[in-house]
Amino acid sequence: MSASRSSNQLVVPQATAALDQMKFEVAQELGIAIPQDGYYGNMATRDAGSIGGYITRRLVQIAEQSLAGTK
Repeated sequence: MSASRSSNQLVVPQATAALDQMKFEVAQELGIAIPQDGYYGNMATRDAGSIGGYITRRLVQIAEQSLAGTK
């Protein structure tokens, strides 16, 4: 989720570090290696999609818990 290459605008710009951390955590859980140089061109589309999908699931879960008032 490189801010310089992404056309997506974060509503809360300070969330960049948290989202990057989540990306690395999810990739580690899935056993997917994140390129150290930041170039994702050699990463399989399936792997990148898996990371994005799990991040989305986790963010939805966090939002649901927040709305329910639980953690």
